[in-house]
Amino acid sequence: MILMQFHYTDDIEQKKAMKLLEHLSKKFENTTSLMFVNNLKLNDTFGDLDIQTYAGRDFIYEEMNGLKFKIGPKSFFFIITFQAIRLYDNVAKYAALTGEETVYDLYTGTGTIANYVARQAKKVIGIEYVPEAIEDAKENARINNINNTEFMVGDVEVAFDELINKKHIIPTAIIVDPPRKGLDNRTIENILKIKPEKLVYISCNP
Repeated sequence: MILMQFHYTDDIEQKKAMKLLEHLSKKFENTTSLMFVNNLKLNDTFGDLDIQTYAGRDFIYEEMNGLKFKIGPKSFFFIITFQAIRLYDNVAKYAALTGEETVYDLYTGTGTIANYVARQAKKVIGIEYVPEAIEDAKENARINNINNTEFMVGDVEVAFDELINKKHIIPTAIIVDPPRKGLDNRTIENILKIKPEKLVYISCNP
């Protein structure tokens, strides 16, 4: 998958961008997905923008440990697969699930971790704020015939708070893989409040 991010403001710049895409399409003929986004926000976030498919399809598949994962351009996924397997194996090891636990996977992305540990849990609930990622997470559960996962779209601090304080769905174990800024205060307070038996924290910025 190749995703190009442009910043064009007129027809001349747009034509140059299309020329580059044409060149890449011819140069790398085996590319399954070539997409682009025109980002005029002067930053590197494009979750709220429309991504256009120039050639191929708008997703790819990856396989890990007998599981198949569909990944779209707005879905977070560890692209170095063999390292991702090592990471998820360690998550499963430290979670030490027995099949009786209700697990929360906060910042679930495409549901990779949730679906990875679902085989060892009673139920896994994944929360993610990117709707497209949640659609991929649901599709990944379906592809792998996993029936004990549930995925929700929403900000973690709001959705997690509602699940435990209003719906009273209290987890035995929590797995978190937040963005670089880490957990928000509300989520920290709720984790401290319910005192789960197990907490596995993956960090991009320890």
